[in-house]
Amino acid sequence: MRKILITMLAAALTLGTAATASAGPPAAGGQLVWTAPEPVPFGDAAIEFRSTGQFLGWPRPAKDHRTFTLPVGHAVEPGTLEVWAGGRRLDAPPKQSLQKQSTGPLPSPLPVNAVDPGTPGPYQTVTGEYALDPITLPDLGGPIEMQGVVVAPKNAPGPRPLVLFLHGRHLYCYNPANPNVTVFDWPCPAGTAMIPSYRGYLQTQELLASQGYVTVSISADGVNALDFNAFDGGAQARSSLVRQHLAHWADWAEAGRASAPAAVRQAPVADMSNVLLVGHSRGGEGVNRAAMDSLFRPPGDTSPVRWTIRGDVLIAPTAFGQDPEPDVPSVTLLPACDGDVSDLQGQQYADAARGVSRGTALHSVLYVNGANHNFFNSEWTPGVAVAPSVDDFHSFDPNPDPLCSPGTPTRLTDSQQRAVGATYTAAAARLLLARDDRVLPLLDGSGVRAPSAGPARVLSHALGAGRIPVVVPDDSTKVTGSGRLCAQVAPSDACLGADLRFKSPNFLPFTAATTESGRDAVDVKWSAPGTPAVVRPSRPVWLFGARALAMRVIVPVNSAGTRFAVAVTDNFGRRTNLGAVTIDGLAATNNTTGYWAQEVRVPVSPFLGQVASLELTPLTGSGEAWLVDAYGWYPGLPVTRPASLTRVDLGVLAVLEGDSGERTYQIPVTVTGDGGGTLKVYLGDKTVRVFTEHDITVAPGQHTIDLPATVVGDTRWNTSYPLVALAKATRGVVVGSFIGVVRVDNDDPPPAITVSPANAETSRGGKLAWHVGLSTDVDADVDWIVTPVAPATGPELTTTDVDPQWLLLNSGEDPLPSRPLSQTGLALFVDIPPGSVSTDVAIPTAAGHEPGPARQLHLHGTPPGQPGAYPDLDLTGTVT
Repeated sequence: MRKILITMLAAALTLGTAATASAGPPAAGGQLVWTAPEPVPFGDAAIEFRSTGQFLGWPRPAKDHRTFTLPVGHAVEPGTLEVWAGGRRLDAPPKQSLQKQSTGPLPSPLPVNAVDPGTPGPYQTVTGEYALDPITLPDLGGPIEMQGVVVAPKNAPGPRPLVLFLHGRHLYCYNPANPNVTVFDWPCPAGTAMIPSYRGYLQTQELLASQGYVTVSISADGVNALDFNAFDGGAQARSSLVRQHLAHWADWAEAGRASAPAAVRQAPVADMSNVLLVGHSRGGEGVNRAAMDSLFRPPGDTSPVRWTIRGDVLIAPTAFGQDPEPDVPSVTLLPACDGDVSDLQGQQYADAARGVSRGTALHSVLYVNGANHNFFNSEWTPGVAVAPSVDDFHSFDPNPDPLCSPGTPTRLTDSQQRAVGATYTAAAARLLLARDDRVLPLLDGSGVRAPSAGPARVLSHALGAGRIPVVVPDDSTKVTGSGRLCAQVAPSDACLGADLRFKSPNFLPFTAATTESGRDAVDVKWSAPGTPAVVRPSRPVWLFGARALAMRVIVPVNSAGTRFAVAVTDNFGRRTNLGAVTIDGLAATNNTTGYWAQEVRVPVSPFLGQVASLELTPLTGSGEAWLVDAYGWYPGLPVTRPASLTRVDLGVLAVLEGDSGERTYQIPVTVTGDGGGTLKVYLGDKTVRVFTEHDITVAPGQHTIDLPATVVGDTRWNTSYPLVALAKATRGVVVGSFIGVVRVDNDDPPPAITVSPANAETSRGGKLAWHVGLSTDVDADVDWIVTPVAPATGPELTTTDVDPQWLLLNSGEDPLPSRPLSQTGLALFVDIPPGSVSTDVAIPTAAGHEPGPARQLHLHGTPPGQPGAYPDLDLTGTVT
């Protein structure tokens, strides 16, 4: 049955797209609606609508999590809608661009690091929970719980560093009596219970507490239930939740010890000058925003900051805004078998920080072979969690995968995966809170392992930490020989072809961007050894004191033995051979994202001096590789002192469409700070789908940015639609709210709806048919998702009274056992596109001659996405 449903998912989109846009000219705008045959799994990756590869926006889910609606103000060609989530196509099978990897021999284990941070410490631990009064947060509405589980060292002397955990986006309520029923209400209805996702990191908390850290893991179920109301997916709300908890911990550490909850009183006093944040999935994006908000206050926030965040641990994080806090060190875990955030977008917490600030903060990325998205949290793990949960990788593909399916030699078990999470979180705490550099090789690309992580193969690379940029390819970089400069993000002739556009987390585009100037790599391709690729940065780079040249290089997945000789030339033309490197491609399949940059190093003399060019000479017969960047590497970790950066936040403005003419509005922008800087802004409007790229310079003391949005008025009914701008920091700024919107609200009356006949009739084997009409033509789709409800009188039409193929297509269900249609997941999409004023709806019934009374059908639908925008639709019929 699962294979049938996956096939039907593609069929449902084809039908929905044909109905959403007219068969003739492109639709002028309105709403795009997609309905899946079963609820889309509730997870952290954002559902995206695209058309011919171009980003359209993030649709709003209906309560059933099957129907997704996006208002648009521009043309969308019929049949071009695509539905994506985390780099994975939901509405069609993925393109078969990669060969399945055979299991083969496993790679040799990495050398063991001198210190293992996963070893328990000397303290016994104590555990307790607290619950404070709920809060409300802007944009969300509804109560947000304030509760957490505290695990702390027992009898540890003095104030102790604080580690706060924030879980990601998971289902928030469940029915203990009937776990198969999905609950989408908030607060949790009577008879149901909150899912305790915040208890899922107890293993890591216990380890850290034994080592002397006070830990608290907080609940965010209310944010998960309501974050669809926020343009940023809830990042700012999660930041606010984290900072509300930190404010209470600051109170309890200062003078409020007696009023603290019992769980806090039994723990040592928290050292609020030494705080580490750990976030999983959307929780990772939330704690990154909390670190930013703690250094650079959000607009209008005047509450005091009484803590210092020393670092972030980001576990399988989302990065919708690609807006890392550049001066707060980070350690990001990328699970190779992630079935939720499959594009491994968390890579951008390192890559998007390049060049934004001073470059002293460490930004480490760990590629965890064999790990999925969910199992870092025990409450998201089948067989361990109290509520229903899934293996996120296995759930989206019923076919066995030789790398990531459970039981394969390269897939970690849930307990092994949690050991990895605990060990590397402890490594980050030991490095960033305790300042023990002996664990740095586990995080900085040195190629060692921690025995406590078990059999897991964890690779690392790093940026920042005082490394000196030698080659960071951009438009000023000159490449000759066997190499070429290639664009990481481009509609054509990119570093990787279109079939691989979501297969490299390093080359992941920024949301709507089809281009991103200045973000390049060096593509080295050869058919015979010996011809070097010569890379010349815009100016020579001094490397006095460096111990090695560190390079991040991508090679094709499942390849072996790619080998280069490395040499540099100084500004006097003196050439120095540095040695050779060998790189094996990462094991990957169609379902994984394996074009990830591996760090390799060659030693350099501390007296090398200037580097004017870098040579990579292929030593193998043929192949291809991509140089992402190269740095002078120095041992140790420098002290990070945050720079005084300028903060930019985009806002929302609602305007009326008007009856005629053009009006130009400004997308709201708040610029905080006087230092100035540069950023990229992508502007979209009503007439084009492609967002245009603009390089924006903010002058010192400038507090506004000109982002125009033009609105054309008319007297025809339309849905409200957004004109959108997206911002990304490039130098000297941080971006908080990265989405700006002028929301154009319709001010014309909706059409009246007529249904003929009022009650359709047919005998068995015929069709129930209705003609649905509008009183006037309109500028947007008028559509409904109609579902059966129990009729007011008479017996109801059943699953065996309708054509079985039609039932399967529209509900994904079998007719047997026979049951009323209102007890199925049947949903019909009824659409009247612009340029038309009517449509016909028909339901084929099953032939038969059984005696019995006439059966009734009542279908009811409301406007998806914007209830009340036009009248509901009711279709009634009788089968005799």
